[in-house]
Amino acid sequence: MPITTVVFDVNETLSDLSPLSRRFSDLGAPEWYGPYWFASTLREGIALAACGDYRPFAEIGRETAAQLLRRSGISDPDGGAGHVLQAFLDLPLHPDVADGVRALADAGYRLVTLSNGATGVAEKLLGDHGIRDRFEAVLSVDDAGVWKPVRAVYEHAVRHCGIAADEAVMVAVHPWDLHGAHRAGMRTAWVNRTGEPYPGHVAAPDHTVAAIGDLVTHLTG
Repeated sequence: MPITTVVFDVNETLSDLSPLSRRFSDLGAPEWYGPYWFASTLREGIALAACGDYRPFAEIGRETAAQLLRRSGISDPDGGAGHVLQAFLDLPLHPDVADGVRALADAGYRLVTLSNGATGVAEKLLGDHGIRDRFEAVLSVDDAGVWKPVRAVYEHAVRHCGIAADEAVMVAVHPWDLHGAHRAGMRTAWVNRTGEPYPGHVAAPDHTVAAIGDLVTHLTG
């Protein structure tokens, strides 16, 4: 079955999360809290999903940020957590994203997002950078009621698009996300901007690219 639809993860795949580190340093906490906080928030959300439970990204993220700030002795950890979460409304795109998205849309692919974050955050990210019109739908786990990589999330996306799972390719920087999509019958593409090896304990991706625009050649070649 030929690929008709490209489904993008949003946080860290399209958006550059480096400003999160600066948000922590603004508060007097270590910069390395940025990636650690994001990974901790994903861990908690995925753990809930494994138990069949669900809480929104912002709720979990606020609690994990406050916990880290409290450990650092920050005087107002709850207010600081809000400062961290606010960064999601102003994140930049990775340099390869805008042109890559336009190239895929111009090649005739349907584009959709599927994020563990809120729909509104993804809408603002894409709108602020002038590429919202290239996406047919902006989907979130809020719609499915469970976080990726639970199979039901990917099934929700392909059902929304009215396609078979193997007509879609899931694009992400997170191998665990691609493993979930693979298990749901989707094709997968890993965006490897750092040159690191792919972990062997999850299903290998169908495609590996260094930039979003490289997908055009992979999918049409």
